[in-house]
Amino acid sequence: MSALFNFRSLLLVLVLLICTCTYVRATIPRLVDRNQKGFLGVFYKCARIGERLSPYVSLACIIMACNVALRV
Repeated sequence: MSALFNFRSLLLVLVLLICTCTYVRATIPRLVDRNQKGFLGVFYKCARIGERLSPYVSLACIIMACNVALRV
């Protein structure tokens, strides 16, 4: 089943996208900062969400990790 049709998988993909974009921006900021508009601006926006809401994003990562671990 695709992640678009499964709500749990869609949330997992979004949380992982936010965490990945935030990590890449912290490591190589010019890679994300140069694409602030257009289609690639989604990655910049995800990085900003991860920076500003980091306690909530980390809590979401922990919840999703527990959810995936218990689902197996």
